[in-house]
Amino acid sequence: MKRQTVMIKMKNRCWIAIVFVLFLFWACNTQQSQPKPHGYFRITLPEKSYQDFETEHFIFRYPEYATIFIDPFHNDQKDWFDISFPDLNAKIHMSYHAVHNNFDTLTEDVRAIALKHIPKASGIKYTVVERDEADVYGLIYDISGIGSASPSQFFISDTTMHFLRGSLYFNHTPNNDSIAPVIDFIRSDIDTMIYSLHWK
Repeated sequence: MKRQTVMIKMKNRCWIAIVFVLFLFWACNTQQSQPKPHGYFRITLPEKSYQDFETEHFIFRYPEYATIFIDPFHNDQKDWFDISFPDLNAKIHMSYHAVHNNFDTLTEDVRAIALKHIPKASGIKYTVVERDEADVYGLIYDISGIGSASPSQFFISDTTMHFLRGSLYFNHTPNNDSIAPVIDFIRSDIDTMIYSLHWK
């Protein structure tokens, strides 16, 4: 009789332990799921390589993974063109202007366009370009901020004859946090173009 009582107590304890373990398992599985931190798609960037682009006014190096299109909306301006990055969904709009006592006006136009981005920008950084040996001078505006339509604007000139300006745009709604690696990648290509340029 005593042995049966001990066995019953042991069985009861086993069942209690099993019920307790099942309850813990159930409780763990019924917790509310936590949201995952916000992330972005991984972007695969091409390997850097460059080639020459030449017009009657200048020559510079641009990426081999980019394509140059003459601007179809400005047929009278054969030196207005786009440098397209199809795999990165981006374009640099380029325009060349001859300088005829209007250098100040041209630089002010670039400054005004860059400053139009201030409402959506969190900051604007200026980089001065001075290449005395090539007679190339200019300014690069790096515009930070999630909603800024153009993260980079620039111009280069010899101040007396040639003036070349560029604006980087992406073909989608601005979200510059998610494409920060692409902006940095193309920004280095802009440096290569600017620091390889020579007037003719």
